[in-house]
Formats: sequence, C-alpha cells, structure tokens
Amino acid sequence: MELLIKNCNIVDSSKKTIKQSDLHISNGIIKNIGKDLKNKCDKVINVKGAFVLPGLVDIHVHFREPGYEYKETIKTGSLAAAKGGFTTVAIMPNTNPVIDNVEILDNLKAIIKRDACIKVMPIGAVTRGQKGEELVDIKSLYENGVYGFSDDGQPIMNEEIMNKAVKQCNELQIPIMIHSEDKRYVNDGCINLGRVSEKLKVKGISRDAENIMIKRDIEIARNLKLSIHICHVSTKEAVCMIRQAKQDGVKVTCEVAPHHFSITENVILEKQAIGKVNPPLRTYEDIEEIIKGIKDGTVDAIATDHAPHSKDEKQLDIQKAPFGLTGIELALPITNTYLLEKGVIDIFDLVNLMSINPRKIMGMDSRGIEIGGYADITIIDLNKEYILNESDIISKGKNTPFIGMKLKGKVKYTICDGKIVYEEE
Repeated sequence: MELLIKNCNIVDSSKKTIKQSDLHISNGIIKNIGKDLKNKCDKVINVKGAFVLPGLVDIHVHFREPGYEYKETIKTGSLAAAKGGFTTVAIMPNTNPVIDNVEILDNLKAIIKRDACIKVMPIGAVTRGQKGEELVDIKSLYENGVYGFSDDGQPIMNEEIMNKAVKQCNELQIPIMIHSEDKRYVNDGCINLGRVSEKLKVKGISRDAENIMIKRDIEIARNLKLSIHICHVSTKEAVCMIRQAKQDGVKVTCEVAPHHFSITENVILEKQAIGKVNPPLRTYEDIEEIIKGIKDGTVDAIATDHAPHSKDEKQLDIQKAPFGLTGIELALPITNTYLLEKGVIDIFDLVNLMSINPRKIMGMDSRGIEIGGYADITIIDLNKEYILNESDIISKGKNTPFIGMKLKGKVKYTICDGKIVYEEE
C-alpha cells in the first residue's frame, strides 16, 4: 500500500526538532520525507499540522485472552490500543492458562496472528503457573517468541528463584519485568493504607509492600551487575531508591502508569471500586515525587497496566472487587493533560517516555521517523478538549475513574506497518 501524509509536524526527540514536511510510505516502510511530495498513492491524508510521532509502545497491558475473554480479547484490546495511538503492546501472561510453556504460547501467537491489528508481543511467565516456586523453561519460551518475562500480578518472593531468573533473562538479553510486592505487608488490603482506608473502614495495603520488595530487587541487580525492569512504580520512596540506584550504576529501568501521576486515593471516596488498582492510588506527596522522577529521568517509561474488568465485577464491594483500571485509550490524553499542559515535560519527553524508551527496554528498533524505517506512526491533536464519556471507550473494560473528567488531546490516526489501523471519526 502507498500512503502519502501531507502537512505533518514530525517530532524528532533525538534532535529535539519539529519538522514541517510530508511523509511517503510504501509497503510498510517510510520511503521519503520532504515538502510538497507529489507521489501517486493509494491514499492521501492531510493532517493539517498535527504532531506526527513514532508509534507509541505500551510495555505493560492485560488483554485477558485466553481464559477471560469476557473482560477483553486480543482483538478488542488491540483495537483499543490503536485508538490510544499504540502500534505495539506487550501483553502480560496472567491469563488462564498462564503463558508458561510453548504449547500455550503457540496458541496465543495463533490468536494474535488472526485477530491483532497492531504488533502484540507476548510476555512469558517467570514461574510455573505464576506460583513463584519453579522456573519455566526460559530459553525455550524465548526461542519460540516471547519478548520478556514477568509474573506480573504475583510477586516472586523466593530470592533464589529471582536470582536465577535475572541471570537467565540477562544471558538472553531479554527484559525481566518485576512486580515488586511483598505479600507479607498486603494483609488482604484493597486500597492504600492511610486516610481514605481509615475513613472507609476497609483494609489498607502498606506502602512497605512495594518499597521493601523494590529494595530487594535493586540489591539483586546490584550484586549480580545485571539488568532488571521494575513495573508500575507508585511510591515516593520507590522513586528515590531507583534514582539512587541509577546514580550508583545499578542497571535498573522502571515504568509508571498514568493513573499514578495524575490522581490520588481521594478518588476512591467517590468512585469506590472503580479506583481500586494494584499498586493502589497513593497520595499527593507520591505524585510529586513521581513527577520529579519523570522530569529528572529516573522514570524511563509510561506504561498503562491496562487491566479491563466487567461492570459486574467492579460493582462489587470494594473489598471483593478485582484490582485494575482500563487505560490504554487514555494514556496519551492523561499524559498531555497532567504533564505536557502543566509544563512538566515537553513533546520530546513524551515521545521518549511513550515510544523510544519503551522500545529500548524491549530490545526493539528505537529509531524515530526516518527514511528506511518502519512506518509505525501516531498522529495526535494535543489541543482537543473534551469530557470523557463511557461511550468513548471501545475496550470491553469501562473501569476507569476518569469518566466524567475533562481531558485534553486525542489521537487522529494510528498507522502500523504502513496501514491505517485507527482513524478518528
């Protein structure tokens, strides 16, 4: 397919430039970049000065298939991702069955090939059944197509097993993505332990659950002199520990979710179980340190931890309702509203946090938009303001506390391998 995109503002985060130009795409490859291109193409679109970015990459999502298709599927999840501007996502293995052997992986890959409209990268479980007791065959899963390893949703409490996993993943130069949570400090809690949990008279999760395990995982990386990636960082103490570890030369990267730098536990007073997520929404002080970490480079990536659930599940009592928020369609507008609009970051930082750095973490081609590169492109309008309605969300999961809130910024087009996979109505 030949595609010509006219009147682009092409964002190059490496050079910190915005180039006014046209883009010619042929057979999934960027063939030319220049002004007033006249190529005869199958389709011509005029983006009228919108920002044109390298395709967004979300390295932490839950598409639920196999086993929980009533929550989300590869098809519905990838369509939602495309609407959110993502051309690539990494899907976590806590499905039913867990992605812990080649046979189950092959089945998942067949579903992805059949149903996905974007690039979907399977992440393999670290331990059998995500029970934290026995390592999977990491090499075999890697050779058959996983892009990283994680027991996300379940911590690996056994330090010996974690050491072995870190060593094997580093030998293969593939990321190990760690859910840092010490279950001994969870105490059947459902939200952050603090003022809101006391007011609602529900069990709270101590911030020590995250902090103690992150401290352990950093020490593992330090002692082994090997790389780790820490998922969904949410506390001020965790940000400070990771910052210090990086200054000490420890090979650690981390991600934060949009809900952890934008809203606090106070949302739960109104939204109840809709705001229940793990790690939980924290305090203003935590947000302040996360934002500081985003500004100073402690935080490497923004990842949604997209976790759709059914309406019935999220209408349960807050103690019984499942953890998780839907987020893949909202990451760009939340980041724009709470970071870009407030001057915390600029458009170049946004590209690095949501495209370039996630690619580096996953060992992908991390070039921006250039001739000869893959035509994975996100085109955005950062000026469009709107109130988010439930009907705006195409994911099966509508479980987000942002419904009814004012956001700014929308995706106009998402192009994956040179094909338009999302176009704003």
